Amino acid sequence: MFIDPERLERHLREEFGGTDGQARVVVRQAVDLADAGRYKADVGSPLTTEIVIDELADAPDGTPPDRWNWWIGSLELAYGGYSQFGIRRYRTYD
Repeated sequence: MFIDPERLERHLREEFGGTDGQARVVVRQAVDLADAGRYKADVGSPLTTEIVIDELADAPDGTPPDRWNWWIGSLELAYGGYSQFGIRRYRTYD
């Protein structure tokens, strides 16, 4: 696996703020996306912690889930089949 969950969670909080719960839900979705192999099949390279941070940095301002959903929406438009990796809700308390 090319996603380091602890490192990704730390970087999400450092780069984009938000709550622990927001960072954790993005990490879970990123790990699921990496494990599914869909990103690698479509893009030609494995999903890494660095790629997630770089892609989310391109998103308009927002929480980590907002940025994640923006990126997933872009992947959905480009390749299709990514909507299942979107974040619909998460715990709002920590």
